[in-house]
Amino acid sequence: MPTDPSRQDGALKMTAARPVIPRTVWALGFVSLFMDVSSELTHSLLPLFLAGTLGASALVIGVIEGIAEATALIVKIFSGAISDFIGRRKGLLLAGYGLAALTKPLFPLASSAETVFAARFLDRIGKGIRGAPRDALVADVAPPEIRGACFGLRQSMDTVGAFLGPLLAIALMAALGGDIKLVLWFAVLPAVVAVALIVAGVEEPERGPSAHRFRSPIHWGVLRQFSGAYWWVVIVGAVFTLARFSEAFLVLRAQQLGLSATWVPAVMVVMSLVYSLSAYPVGRLSDSMSRTALLGVGLLLLVLADVVLARAGSVTGLLAGVALWGLHMGFSQGILAALVADTTPDELKGTAFGVFNLVSGGCMLFASVIAGWLWQVHGSATTFYAGAVFAACALLLLCGRHGRR
Repeated sequence: MPTDPSRQDGALKMTAARPVIPRTVWALGFVSLFMDVSSELTHSLLPLFLAGTLGASALVIGVIEGIAEATALIVKIFSGAISDFIGRRKGLLLAGYGLAALTKPLFPLASSAETVFAARFLDRIGKGIRGAPRDALVADVAPPEIRGACFGLRQSMDTVGAFLGPLLAIALMAALGGDIKLVLWFAVLPAVVAVALIVAGVEEPERGPSAHRFRSPIHWGVLRQFSGAYWWVVIVGAVFTLARFSEAFLVLRAQQLGLSATWVPAVMVVMSLVYSLSAYPVGRLSDSMSRTALLGVGLLLLVLADVVLARAGSVTGLLAGVALWGLHMGFSQGILAALVADTTPDELKGTAFGVFNLVSGGCMLFASVIAGWLWQVHGSATTFYAGAVFAACALLLLCGRHGRR
């Protein structure tokens, strides 16, 4: 039966109207998935390992997590600027993921909180090296019409790994009689797979080195080239980060409410499942409606999550708060990345992501240390109520900007 030419033309127009997600974005998604299986298997058990096996306090855990996460965000400014300067991203991706893979055996070998701190510090340096170049590479290859969908897809696949990692931790803890050190060894293999995928699957477009090749790649004069819209995204992201202390406190809250060591990683499973299911649809939706409106929904969800977690008196209440936390991540992380990409020039996207993460890194350190101190001195509920206040402040800032526009 002959095909109707008009239907063929219509199909071609529809295909042309919405480009397909590039192969490199899918490859980066799978790299993120495997590395997050490794990282979240470790991180879902690490607070218990620190508090139970090594005897660390909530404040010490907050300091370790805050410094580790802040380090990752701060290092991104250097890796992002360097990737702009040399015109290449893949080598930095390989260095960052490779360093993270090399740290995985250090966790089961640790016999003190200081060793865990050193391993987390190096691991997060690896994350910092790869983070901004990876986001910049997504921005390089993503067609502008589907930029939100591309960032959402990579974030969603990253979070599938964050779901599978704690799930694997539960299975291994049950199978191996709760031997945390033995379970931590299983994080090594998926990290190696992630590095292999970069070598075999990630391609980047040809880009020449920066025109400013005779100056330092870290040149603060370029900050003047960023628009007011970009700096507004940086400020909102900073206040947002103050409300988002480390997820280690979700794990500690689960233990406080009576979950056994075997089942505590279920907290991260629930959070990551909701996050992974929401990140891509929200990113796709942001291509056709206001990203700031969706970010506002994410902040409202964070306020609700903090209040529910502060008031939770049972595992059911805890899991409801954790699900809201995951949903707020789906409504915020990919959108913030897309907003950075939207408001910056093509030749400086690595630097732009780096500066954004530098500011967020300082806020993450402050947030996690304060969260640990509040937990230790005033109790867990105060920690989450403080997070809700910061999230409400970020929401007011967002609404004020939207109202003026």
